[in-house]
Amino acid sequence: MSAHTTVKRVTAPEIRARKGGAPIVMLTAYSALTARLVDPHADMILVGDSLAMVEHGMESTLGATLDLMILHGKSVMRGSSRALVVVDMPFGSYEAEPRQAFHSAARILAETGCTAVKLEGGATMAETIAFLTSRGIPVVAHIGLTPQSVMAFGGFKTQGRERAGWAAIEADAVAVARAGAFAMVVEGVVEPLAAQITQAVPVPTIGIGASARCDGQVLVLEDMLGFSARVPRFVRRFGDLGAAADRAIADYARAVADRSFPGPEHVYKPKD
Repeated sequence: MSAHTTVKRVTAPEIRARKGGAPIVMLTAYSALTARLVDPHADMILVGDSLAMVEHGMESTLGATLDLMILHGKSVMRGSSRALVVVDMPFGSYEAEPRQAFHSAARILAETGCTAVKLEGGATMAETIAFLTSRGIPVVAHIGLTPQSVMAFGGFKTQGRERAGWAAIEADAVAVARAGAFAMVVEGVVEPLAAQITQAVPVPTIGIGASARCDGQVLVLEDMLGFSARVPRFVRRFGDLGAAADRAIADYARAVADRSFPGPEHVYKPKD
């Protein structure tokens, strides 16, 4: 490949066409630094409103603002060149009515340069999704456990434990797909229901706590790298970078305290 060859980003139609094919790899990133790490390996990067908790120490995702999401979205776009970047629409930026959602989504796309937005909600958001997609805004839907509704759920509770609730969750999936979402995140849903939904909809399902029977998977990067002290049951830690970072910082502190750092090799010398 020529050094001047431009890398082509993954597109929404390409993701849509992956239904039933090779599993879709999605991870979060909130900065140019983490985006550079994720970009070579992921089909999609999610600038999730989980950054409110992971990056800013908030108790939930509800504190994320539109300006905050755009700030992090810009950073991730600067650090990536291949993966399709999706930015979450934060709580309060789209629920009132479709025109509000359009203005918020238009700001996100125009100011960050990302490809798509993600919004939470099922059948109740179908009209909004249709409004956005008919105006050229690619949308990833998010059904099942929707963190922005954590207060209504009474906590982060698995969805579909009782079979009586399956029909409503599947109806949400069908509604957002019909409205034009090119993919959907399915979160915190019991495995057989996730499989049933994946079979029922014509667009890719991207699971998080919804089993390998979805069309793809997403995790919070810091959770799977071992930076988070506590993680949900569905997270597999693929690394232990938190402990490694702690050791490195402790070693640095000791070296400063005993004056072994900086050493002669770290000091600038005069020319004469």
